[in-house]
Amino acid sequence: MEDSTPILVGAGQFTEKDVPPLEAHSPMGIAGEASKAALSDTGVGDTVAPLIDTVVVTRIFPDSSNRPRLQHPWGRAENPPRAVARRVGANPVNAIYTHVGGNTPQKMINEMCERIVAGDVGVALLAGSEAIATAKAAARAGLMLDWQEDDEGSLEDRGIGGTYVTPHEFAHGVGIPIQTYPLFEQAIRKNQGETIEQHMLSMGKLFEPFTKVAATNPYAFYGVERSAEELATVTPDNRFICFPYPKWMNAMDSVNQGAAVILTSVGKARELGIDPAKWVFLHGCAEANEKILVSDRVNYHASPAIKINAAKAFDMAGKTVDDVDFIDIYSCFPSAVQVAADALGLAYDDPRGLTVTGGLPFFGGPGNNYSMNGIAQMVPMLRAKPGSFGLITANGGYLSKHAAGIYSTTPTEGTWQREDPAGYQAEIDAMESPTVTETPDGAATIETYTVCFGRNGPERGIVIGRLDENGHRFVANTPDDAGTLNDLMENDSMGRSGTVSTNEEGQSTLRPN
Repeated sequence: MEDSTPILVGAGQFTEKDVPPLEAHSPMGIAGEASKAALSDTGVGDTVAPLIDTVVVTRIFPDSSNRPRLQHPWGRAENPPRAVARRVGANPVNAIYTHVGGNTPQKMINEMCERIVAGDVGVALLAGSEAIATAKAAARAGLMLDWQEDDEGSLEDRGIGGTYVTPHEFAHGVGIPIQTYPLFEQAIRKNQGETIEQHMLSMGKLFEPFTKVAATNPYAFYGVERSAEELATVTPDNRFICFPYPKWMNAMDSVNQGAAVILTSVGKARELGIDPAKWVFLHGCAEANEKILVSDRVNYHASPAIKINAAKAFDMAGKTVDDVDFIDIYSCFPSAVQVAADALGLAYDDPRGLTVTGGLPFFGGPGNNYSMNGIAQMVPMLRAKPGSFGLITANGGYLSKHAAGIYSTTPTEGTWQREDPAGYQAEIDAMESPTVTETPDGAATIETYTVCFGRNGPERGIVIGRLDENGHRFVANTPDDAGTLNDLMENDSMGRSGTVSTNEEGQSTLRPN
């Protein structure tokens, strides 16, 4: 091992449940508690904390969008990394607030490892959290919280990042996760040749083991074991959110959860006296983005980016998926798990399991930071089985941006170095996409679709289709009458013909035949 080799030496989680809003932690308070746990996990936390020169905080949901539903009136941490640093007694040189995306925890670990090797970073704390459950409880009770924090010092705010959807896509309902992932699910169902009823049960069978893991995880927010039949059966408690997903198949972001990790070099860890039994090495890592716009995807049932991303990570590690003992696939919706498993060559019922936390619908989905929980959950599992390997996959947007990490207590060999993601990203960018039109008109065929529900039943149909004349792809809505919407759910409409038109306001409507 070279002294510059990057290692993970501490990991911690914090979950807060059933605490009155006025007594509960703010988002940065939760991140701070998780950070304290990660520092304690090093065994020499009091020594490490003052030496932290870099703090990275995952962007919280209220800072991730301009949409009003995510905003609240209680103030915010103006400098989130320094708000966390203050809580643990650190005064970092580098204070980084990340882009939006569930891929960012692993992506930032990849970056920090590279900077540790380069000597730019000595000790890094990476943390993130959400306090959405407290925010919703306070709003329901009409309470006023004080979450304003004004820490001074430098801040590298990387901003929201690029857009995932066009205004035209968003106007038709594409770009909201609960409305977009069902579009992938329908395409997966068609590719697998299953009926609606068969596929509902298949999704239940996929997620049943996730509920079992969550039910035994003390950090889980929704840890209730459920059968495949329970998950797949629509009831008042498990109503449709967007067809074909009932409530229990959706990521649950109303949580108070945080996670953090500590990174440093082998040389620094030796200097600090951190027990080598604590050391976890990043053997392989990679990042790759899908064609970002949903309309530009090569298809809706597979992910070329995950396939390439995973292959690069395994090549770097010198391992295959068969060598992995623990797996945590990003699991916001069934489709996210299925496309990742397919890309990795994993069976949906792999005996190793596809989650170590319980997944976002059952463990909980703390915003962009979920995969930090996955990593923090996996670290003690790797330490308890020396020489074992663990795989983390992380997903941002709408199967848009991906990162992977392969971890082990087994030391890496030689100089740690990763391949520049820009090289293989070009391979994905060069893949051919259908031509997209925002003014479709004429005979058309449904490529994929969903029906969105409100409290009182179906309200909106969203379609991605192809014009019969030239194969151009388009996004449209259907008429919103109950007859049309119920027909789309009762009768398999993948590949169904119809007629699409666009009005002067740019709204496209497909009427199924």
